[in-house]
Amino acid sequence: MYARTRDIEDNKGVCLRVSVAPHPTGAMVTLERRDQTHQPAIMLSLYGAEILSGFLMSARLTAPHSMPDEATEGAFSARFHLDCDHSHRIVIEQDEAPSLLIDVQLWDRLYAELCLVTAHGRELARRAEASVH
Repeated sequence: MYARTRDIEDNKGVCLRVSVAPHPTGAMVTLERRDQTHQPAIMLSLYGAEILSGFLMSARLTAPHSMPDEATEGAFSARFHLDCDHSHRIVIEQDEAPSLLIDVQLWDRLYAELCLVTAHGRELARRAEASVH
């Protein structure tokens, strides 16, 4: 079984872990703040990961101004919000889980990582579908 995990860190000790693994819906992407004691984490489908990629780029081009929220539905529904009140960060909310905060200094690296993760995830989903048929 294929799984891929990478840590994105900055020079202040902020650490965001990005993982992709097979899931019955195709693939699951997990984002986890490893630098925080309660280590908040959210799970996204490939659809959610692609929306987050676009949201990151849009936020990068929009900040310091606000922009509309985005939301996904399905197995791992989530809401993405640009918080311009606190040093520009993206807030990801999912069900009853604690919000996951992504500070501006991680946006570019997370965007690049999500490009890789979604490609791996599409391949995982393709393999899962091929093994069913």
